[in-house]
Amino acid sequence: MSKTYAGARLRRLREERRLSQAELARRLEISPSYLNQMEHDSRPLTVPVLLRLTEAFGLDASFFSERDTSRLVADLRETLANEVATAQVSPSDLAELASRMPAVAAALLELGRRNHALTQRLAVAAEGRDGEEPALPRSPHEEIREFFYRRQNYLHDADLAAEDLARDIGIRPGEIRRALSARLIARHGVRITPDSAQLHHYDPAARVLHLSSRLRPGQQAFRMATQLALLEFGDELSALAAEDFTEGSDTWSLARIGVANYVAAALILPYRAFHAAAEEVRYDIERLTDRFGLGYETVCHRLSTLQRPRLRGVPFSFVRVDRAGNMSKRQSATGFHFSRAGGTCPLWNVYEAFAAPGRIHVQIAVMPDGQRYLWTARAVTSHRGGWGEPGKTFSIGLGCEIRHAARLVYADGLDLDNTAAATPIGMGCRICERLDCPQRAVPPLGQPLTIDENRSTFVPYPVADRP
Repeated sequence: MSKTYAGARLRRLREERRLSQAELARRLEISPSYLNQMEHDSRPLTVPVLLRLTEAFGLDASFFSERDTSRLVADLRETLANEVATAQVSPSDLAELASRMPAVAAALLELGRRNHALTQRLAVAAEGRDGEEPALPRSPHEEIREFFYRRQNYLHDADLAAEDLARDIGIRPGEIRRALSARLIARHGVRITPDSAQLHHYDPAARVLHLSSRLRPGQQAFRMATQLALLEFGDELSALAAEDFTEGSDTWSLARIGVANYVAAALILPYRAFHAAAEEVRYDIERLTDRFGLGYETVCHRLSTLQRPRLRGVPFSFVRVDRAGNMSKRQSATGFHFSRAGGTCPLWNVYEAFAAPGRIHVQIAVMPDGQRYLWTARAVTSHRGGWGEPGKTFSIGLGCEIRHAARLVYADGLDLDNTAAATPIGMGCRICERLDCPQRAVPPLGQPLTIDENRSTFVPYPVADRP
């Protein structure tokens, strides 16, 4: 059994509770010197002490477990790319910082973003471009993605409340819209009428929910469930959004909508029933869409939220991209890193899916740090319905770490142990560490290039050897 060293987290817990070492040691029935050694990782966290901590502070035991820091390390590499490239900071230094002092690492990332924004503003002022605003380092929508990432894409209390409501109103496959409609009219006096102008519109004064007739049944159910979540759990949604954002701000409003959407998915796909079905069919997405009568994207997104303690599903990362590489949705219950620098890897199978819409593509991919993932991807298209009107086409990606892959039907016939068979992908060309990649679109950040008019190479941006 491996030993658990969690000195930084133990010390931070004590400081947050404003306890001295002597006071905490008294509660844990140990000596102050013993506590001091654990806080400095001279001694591991023992099982008896861990049990007393969970009882005294109401913590989940996983609070002190080893955490997946690959996402945090990747963010640090992106922020400190120049320092890593010039060997001022080593990758091992970043890994240790992320593991031992995640709060410090997060503060360093925030300082890096502020520095980036300040540099942009100074550039605007120096060039005399009056009135031109520099791009902000993080948009409100990016803040919402981080909001869910910090919670591992799982909201425990919201999920439980949605499951209880689903049981109370009789949510069952094939009867979802009927049950939602009955609840809306009986409890809230809300009628549902067709609408041809918008996908949905709720009139709170008239208590009418307008739904587009062009929405498929599953999409109509989701819109109905979202409106029901806003009506049933309005105060709870506001409180959860206020944990991270100022009430009344744009990000607070977006967070409230995001949580309502989460509750809607948990309502039409109740956790225990959906988790049991997913395990039964080994996460066969198409069989799940048939069983529950909902769309491919909705089912994939719900699969990425199955992280209830003692009843966990496969921890997935979920992504939605268009043909141009724009990533409009990304959620992760794992440490998979989505670059903020712009662009993703063209070798990723989410782009291959556009070549054969409707077919699920499977890929074993390896990141530069050696972490391997099993990815599924499929292109989906929706139309307004009229002739000549543009539609929307996206690729939906769902991936998990290779250690979970055997639980998926998509792993059948694949050699999961063959590391050489994995496709090498990265986090985006700008910060990717793969210097010999022939698909690279831009030069690697912070690396000197070899420029020789008498020679060309298969690699588009050959890197010069350092002296």
